[in-house]
Amino acid sequence: MNNLRTTDPALNDPFESMFRGFLAPVRFDRGADELDIRVDVVEKDDAFQVHADLPGVKKEDINVRIDGNRVHIDAEAKREKDVKEKGKVVRSERYYGTVSRVFTLSQEVDDAKAVAKYEDGVLTLDLPKKATSSSKKLDIQ
Repeated sequence: MNNLRTTDPALNDPFESMFRGFLAPVRFDRGADELDIRVDVVEKDDAFQVHADLPGVKKEDINVRIDGNRVHIDAEAKREKDVKEKGKVVRSERYYGTVSRVFTLSQEVDDAKAVAKYEDGVLTLDLPKKATSSSKKLDIQ
């Protein structure tokens, strides 16, 4: 006689156990040379604040352009030649190459007052909103 029992009820249902991990988060391995810009955008009353992760990128290799309400971020992570270490590369997961990201904000940006800062691999953009022109009702003569 077998006294073993399963404690997870899902294991008793073959259909449920077959799809157990189907909707679980999956990490897809990207190519070693693919760089990705992840951004957080916060909207305040008078401005947008953007934080973009750009690890391994030098400040001089980042380009930011504002075109109305569109923000363009271009960056390049360059492979550094390290001549001190000689040997066979067993695994290389650091990414190198160029990447760009374009996104649209809900309102135009006053590009003359926009400020960009880069520190510890994070690009911070302070993007003031452009003053909206108030509508005026015209009297018909």
